[in-house]
Order: sequence, then C-alpha cells, then structure tokens
Amino acid sequence: MSSVVLGLGNILLTDDGAGVHAAEALAQRLQSPAGIRILDAGTLSFTLLPYFEEADNLIVFDAAEIGAAPGTVHCLENESMDAFLGDGTRRRSVHEVGLADLLGMARLEDALPARRALICIQAADLSWGLELTAAVRAGVQTAAGEALRLLDRWLS
Repeated sequence: MSSVVLGLGNILLTDDGAGVHAAEALAQRLQSPAGIRILDAGTLSFTLLPYFEEADNLIVFDAAEIGAAPGTVHCLENESMDAFLGDGTRRRSVHEVGLADLLGMARLEDALPARRALICIQAADLSWGLELTAAVRAGVQTAAGEALRLLDRWLS
C-alpha cells in the first residue's frame, strides 16, 4: 500500500505556501516514512499524475478559502474533498493545473486513490513574502497532526 502526500502552494506568497510547509512539517514528524512519499508539489502540473496513479492513499495540503479564522484547519475526505473542489464557489487557481483537474484525470484513468483527503489551511495574507503569518504557522502544525491521524487510521 502506498501513500502520497502533496504540499501545494507558492512559498513566495506568504500563506499561499502553507501546504508546502505542512508537508515539510509532516516529513519531520514521521517516525518511519516507509511507503509514504512526501512531495513539494508547488503550483501543480500534469507531471504529478503518475503519483496519483500509484497511490492507494492521497493527502493534499493546501491554503484555501474556507471562511474561517486564519490558521483554521479543515479536513475533507473522499467525496467531501471531491465536492469541495468541484462546487464552483472556490477561488479558481492561478496555477497551471488545478487539483480538481488532476483528480479528474486520475478518475478517467480509473486510478483515483481509494482514500484521499484535502487538508485545508485558512490563509491570512497572500502578498509577497517568505514567512507564514503566525496563525497559519500554527495551523501548519495542526495540519501535520491531522495527516498523521489519517495515515494511522488508513494504514492500520
């Protein structure tokens, strides 16, 4: 059983890089990452499709507009993740390829990971800058803990 964890975002845009930072935090906390591949997926591209195809489990960290206080973490699993990405109300990504597009491609190839989750972190600031805001920095640690709980449940 293989697990893939993607950290999405642009680390040059303050809190937009929260997903990348969360993936790094998870990598630091994992005791034995055997069978778990953690990737800085940056701003996405079609080249990530093979990772979706090989994964039994997929966790994606991303900064998202969830209408909550900055740093709030919200985990969406399976169909809830799909609904969130496909509801049309979420701000469209400025990235080359959206997460919903990659999931759609995996679905078309009958390679959608059986267990998947999107761990959202509410951003506060998306201006130019390399440092996360304090609230989002705390949210990154919460998100990494949520991913550990998911992996523990999925891999048990």
